[in-house]
Amino acid sequence: MTIWNTFRWPWVLVVGVVVVALALPALRWYASRPSGGGRDAVDGDDAPVWNLDHDLETEYVSDQWRRWKRLNRTAVALLTCLTLVSVILMARPSRIDAESSEASTRDIILCLDVSGSTLPYDREVIATYLDLVGHFQGERIGLSIFNSTSRTVFPLTDDYDLVREQLTYANDILKDVVDQDSIDKMSDKQYQQVSDWLEGTQNRKDVTSLIGDGLISCASMLPEFSADDSDAASAPTGATDTTNRDASIVLATDNVLSGKPTYTLSKALDLTSGSSIVVDGLFSGPVESDGDATTTDMKRQIESHGGIFLTQGGGSSVTALVRTIDGQRSKDNERKTQSNLVDAPRYWVPAAVALFLGFVVVTERLRR
Repeated sequence: MTIWNTFRWPWVLVVGVVVVALALPALRWYASRPSGGGRDAVDGDDAPVWNLDHDLETEYVSDQWRRWKRLNRTAVALLTCLTLVSVILMARPSRIDAESSEASTRDIILCLDVSGSTLPYDREVIATYLDLVGHFQGERIGLSIFNSTSRTVFPLTDDYDLVREQLTYANDILKDVVDQDSIDKMSDKQYQQVSDWLEGTQNRKDVTSLIGDGLISCASMLPEFSADDSDAASAPTGATDTTNRDASIVLATDNVLSGKPTYTLSKALDLTSGSSIVVDGLFSGPVESDGDATTTDMKRQIESHGGIFLTQGGGSSVTALVRTIDGQRSKDNERKTQSNLVDAPRYWVPAAVALFLGFVVVTERLRR
């Protein structure tokens, strides 16, 4: 779908029309001037006078003369129309390319804490995005999971078949991870599948939920991310952005840290913010923990860096929270989307060609 819009250089159109409007009367006046050579007087007032009209009184010559005048007028009309069409083309008719502006320019990283206490909530996040991806148009999405270390499940991509395959698999193997009782009832095969999926996220002993480190690993999947402390501190917001896409991370964690991370959550948020990456927080813990100090601290840090922080307080489900975050980021992306104005000569070019060919044919007839 395309939308006709405007001219890139409308002043050319105005100037051209004015020039043509002034030139036509001037040419008409010039062509109608008396030539002064229409008659040659001979001595005496009553002497015979040569007059072209006498020669045109014959039927053949009269027909040829009328035909010449018709062809001449036709040539002038074709030349005038060709000039107007040429002026329109010089004004560069344009249109809004709606197709290119409909595609989203968002990059989304799902950054999931997969410590034992958060896995049931992770499955709901995955299930919600499995449904949302069916409506994506141009968004790129990636998934990284972390505990003491991080693992990329799939990189940033717009291959939605791959995304559906990976999310579907994760959703299926985590569906029975609800509580300890459900985990105990798993078959050996189911337990091994979950263990294999989590492999690479617990490479440090006696350490869990290194949230800042996990966030940095997720951010590194985005092309605009820079982990250089000096760049993040000195550059203004957006200075390190190397793409025209909005980048956001959905961080799902209960913010319960066990161990000493390389990056604190605060430091990680400083670095992502310095790279123009928005981090939205989803509290993936029990409702009873909404008022804990770790939860309120996470909320404060996320919101102070321009992100959205949501909990299940008030009866909201994880699915509803995820959709709230995605809906808000979609609106932000739509507001920032700029339509592309492209040249659209459309039928003006063939019209100019047809007028020029017509003018050539008519002038060739006039020469005969």
